[in-house]
Amino acid sequence: MQKIMVLNAKGGCGKTTISTNLAACYASRGSYPALLDYDSQGSASNWLNIRPEHAAPIHGIAAHRQKLTVTRSWQMRMPPKVDRVIIDTPAAVNNQELTNYVRQSDIILIPVLPSPIDIHATTDFIKEILVIGKMRSDTFHGIGTANGTRIAVVANRVKENTNVYHTLQAFLASINLPFITGFRDSQYYVHAFVEGVGIHEIRDTRTQYLRQQWLPLLDWIDNADSLYHNAPVGADPVRS
Repeated sequence: MQKIMVLNAKGGCGKTTISTNLAACYASRGSYPALLDYDSQGSASNWLNIRPEHAAPIHGIAAHRQKLTVTRSWQMRMPPKVDRVIIDTPAAVNNQELTNYVRQSDIILIPVLPSPIDIHATTDFIKEILVIGKMRSDTFHGIGTANGTRIAVVANRVKENTNVYHTLQAFLASINLPFITGFRDSQYYVHAFVEGVGIHEIRDTRTQYLRQQWLPLLDWIDNADSLYHNAPVGADPVRS
């Protein structure tokens, strides 16, 4: 079971948008993904609640709140047929939470917006993650190998051919992490979210270019499939 975590301590960078669209994409392709919502705002959980009955199923867990009627381990259990877990994380995580997130992830996706504030905040966040990674033997030895967690950066809400996006591209080229793709700033993502679907489930020809922007990320994740390090099934990234 591959665990894909969307993580950045900077709020407002589109973690939930990427998490929900990634889950919807895999579901529409015949997989049975689980979507874990650790954000106290519960946006991913709300998206699942309005997901149409005819849409491909996604197993949802509102991990940000403890159910009083069941144990935490029972709440976090995974159906046997779940093949991927996408984890939507909150902003402003503390050091212990960040360490546990890194420990439990097979893949970490770091979204960043094309703005000077976000670039600066993400730079510090990446440094923090790499420091945590070095605390664990082989965690980040040869990023992109079978020895540990694989990390990549994706640009979100971009407008091509703008100076700020070129600045972001230059920044991403300067760090020692793969920059996989950029997602265009589009109202179609907003429309998809309020309908409980993903961009891959909107069959409007005008969304074709948006769907194509996901292909490099999907290919990169698929390439990692045989390389990931298994975490315990049903483990709780924050509370383990």
